[in-house]
Amino acid sequence: MTYHFLNAENARMLERADVFDNAVDPEFLKAFVSTSGHEMIFARVDDSVIGFASGTVLLHPDKPPAFFINEVGVAEEMRRRGIAGTLCRNLIEQARDAGCQGIWLATEMGNKPARALYQSLNARETGEIVVYDWDGAMDV
Repeated sequence: MTYHFLNAENARMLERADVFDNAVDPEFLKAFVSTSGHEMIFARVDDSVIGFASGTVLLHPDKPPAFFINEVGVAEEMRRRGIAGTLCRNLIEQARDAGCQGIWLATEMGNKPARALYQSLNARETGEIVVYDWDGAMDV
């Protein structure tokens, strides 16, 4: 298994990946790679992408940079092998190295595997949160 931080040189490795919610769109991939502050690490076995974690640097005029972990996914047949933990640890380390002073994410209360993962990474669970969206942003 190999881990790769996404960049313009290795982006083509994601083109046929099926660990995302939808098929990878070449234009969206190009925009993601070329936009500063969008980060992703992915895991491969042979030529197959079997997991990823992505996040975004959040900038505010009155606060130091923070980092939002957008999504973590591992192919179902590869779960419970420590891959998601390794992906998250590396993404968090990269965010800290980039000067981010707050790292956060949200998940559903009923998503016990995700909550167990984040607790194993020493994340603080802050309790229930209410999420609002526009234009179906939370639709999967």
